[in-house]
Amino acid sequence: MPRIVGVVGKPNVGKSTFFSAATLAHVAIANYPFTTIKPNIGMGYVRTPCVHSEFNVTDSPGNSTCVNSIRLVPVEIVDCAGLVPGAWQGRGLGNQFLDEIRQADALIHVVDASGGTDSEGKPCDPGTHDPKEDVRFLEHELDMWLLQIIKKEWARAVREVEGAKGDLLLILEEKLSGLGIRKAHLLSAKAKTKLNFEKPSAWSDENLLSLITELRKDSKPLLIAANKMDVQPAEKNLEALRAMGYMVVPCCAEAELALRRAAEKGIISYVPGDGNFGISDKSKLSPEQVNALTRIKEKVLITLGSTGVQDALNLAFFKLLQMVTVYPVEDPEKLTDHKGRVLPDAYLVPYGTTAKQFAGMIHSDLAAGFLYATEVRSKMRVSDEYVLKDRDVISIVSAKRHA
Repeated sequence: MPRIVGVVGKPNVGKSTFFSAATLAHVAIANYPFTTIKPNIGMGYVRTPCVHSEFNVTDSPGNSTCVNSIRLVPVEIVDCAGLVPGAWQGRGLGNQFLDEIRQADALIHVVDASGGTDSEGKPCDPGTHDPKEDVRFLEHELDMWLLQIIKKEWARAVREVEGAKGDLLLILEEKLSGLGIRKAHLLSAKAKTKLNFEKPSAWSDENLLSLITELRKDSKPLLIAANKMDVQPAEKNLEALRAMGYMVVPCCAEAELALRRAAEKGIISYVPGDGNFGISDKSKLSPEQVNALTRIKEKVLITLGSTGVQDALNLAFFKLLQMVTVYPVEDPEKLTDHKGRVLPDAYLVPYGTTAKQFAGMIHSDLAAGFLYATEVRSKMRVSDEYVLKDRDVISIVSAKRHA
């Protein structure tokens, strides 16, 4: 299953702008590895250096695209409903928000770093609201949501465990599986809290909440997109946000959206994540367009190095979710698939994926008949237990067929 990143935040912080900028269709792709895109799910891209330059070949991308030796690999992003206090109780679009959170494997929390949006999401004077409160607020909403789910039938679960009729780990795993919480998350939370799972009746409310907090951190890892960095006093608040212990990416989603729309119209040449853009014919631009692009370059790109939107996506998938990029080929010498296309596909897979598991992601027959794989750089045969590395080029030999 592909991993999904959720974009969350209060109203008016730039969440919708961030989502729009991240999912704007700016390149043509023959096909992508998602059969259905729901209305609130968009397709963005992560960027990684394409391996075709290393192998000195001209690639012919299929499920992704290559621009200036940068491979853009499609990913799914879910736009979660605007968050307001009391969402866990159903306030505002709380129920919709939490349903969408269930789909997400990691979260990008868009925060108004300028402090110009109050706790209800209403505009206020920049600097009058502390953006750290927004982070604590999201933590609280998610923890309370998980708490109320676990609290349902908690007394019965305790009786079962202490009556030697049940395993608390298994009970919680079954109850929380629909939220993306797996056994590994529960084991990690158990180890961190040091709670006695055989005597849950001895737990205090604080003990249960500490378990929930660890589950939330592990199952819904979070990074902060510190948005509106072109508005003061965002720079001062940026350091305070970083001190909270999360990965924080300075962003200007409005600038990214403007650049992607301009690139889509052919006004500029721009690859998402670049620190600059090119103008082919300045004479075709209106004075307003020139001024807007100049402001983006001076106030955002030169200051921040990029708009931050692409950086946030990359960190979410490569760091929070620990994904790696893998290129499957059928012919390890020519780097082609069965159609003769060179390095056509780039897959994102979780770190720790083995060669045989990857074969199953491509086609069940490949895994069923797995014989061996060739790691193309070293030209060495590797077994089904070989753990794939980032930017591996791999050829799988199967009794069923090759890939």
